[in-house]
Amino acid sequence: MRRIFGTAAVLLSAMLTLSACGGGGSSGGNPLDTTSASAAPSGSAPASGGGTAIVGSFNFPESVLLGSIYAQALKAKGVNVTEKPNIGSREVIYSQVKSGGLTILPEYNGALLFFVDPKSTAASMEQVNGELKSKLPAELEILDSSPAQDNDSLTVTKATADQYKLTSIEDLAKVSKNMAVGGPPEFKKRREQQFKDVYGLEFKEWKPTGDTTADAIKDGTVQAGNVFTTDPKIIINNMVSLKDPKNVFSAQNVTPLVNKAATNDTIKTTLNAVSAKLTTETLTQMMQKISVDKDDPATVAKDWLTTNGLL
Repeated sequence: MRRIFGTAAVLLSAMLTLSACGGGGSSGGNPLDTTSASAAPSGSAPASGGGTAIVGSFNFPESVLLGSIYAQALKAKGVNVTEKPNIGSREVIYSQVKSGGLTILPEYNGALLFFVDPKSTAASMEQVNGELKSKLPAELEILDSSPAQDNDSLTVTKATADQYKLTSIEDLAKVSKNMAVGGPPEFKKRREQQFKDVYGLEFKEWKPTGDTTADAIKDGTVQAGNVFTTDPKIIINNMVSLKDPKNVFSAQNVTPLVNKAATNDTIKTTLNAVSAKLTTETLTQMMQKISVDKDDPATVAKDWLTTNGLL
């Protein structure tokens, strides 16, 4: 999740993606079109007097869930919220938060720091957030990080781990040339050189497996893959997430990224209250409901908020 591209490529990608993205609501228009607010889910308090906010999310299910949690919590506090889910990658969305086209984005602090400064070696939550606060542009700020983490991992089947005696990413160096590796479409560009420099990995092939990476590992389409550690398929399929002793993947605490000028005290207080309640265990449980049980993310979000007294 932590990547950065050249400015020209990012801008071109953003223009193309935003013009084609269908994640902006039932109208199918530009996902950053802010002409109308999303309707509040049944049972939410009506928006009044709490300001306005545009909540976006990345193009994967967990981010959509987190965006819905943020949006529903804010609506319950009277904030007039427009939801823009499933927009695209960080390369597409970051500039929109900076410009104010989006107000709030559920982020992962380590991934965000890597995007801002790919040379950073910060690993702990405290180190990562300290650097973010000094390196983010003046238009942006992070709010409180939650205890919940969703780390990147390189994951393999138990059979592969047993066959090659793999316990850490470092162990892959002896076999990676014979392996295909999967992940998000941007995974190769973001990680290939870093894996080579830090761990000496050179994979035979990089495949864009996206949200189906765990399935691709299971069926042998790839032998290793970038799977988020809250993906319940890791446990269900008895997979092994390899240890990362050299901290290529740093802390990944769920952390709201906001446009400073567009964020008021009600928004900050509400999102900080959400962060205080969110844990890795509950995030994993919610993702199992979405990924395995096929429950609707907005419904899962509402249930969690209600259980935790935030609606």
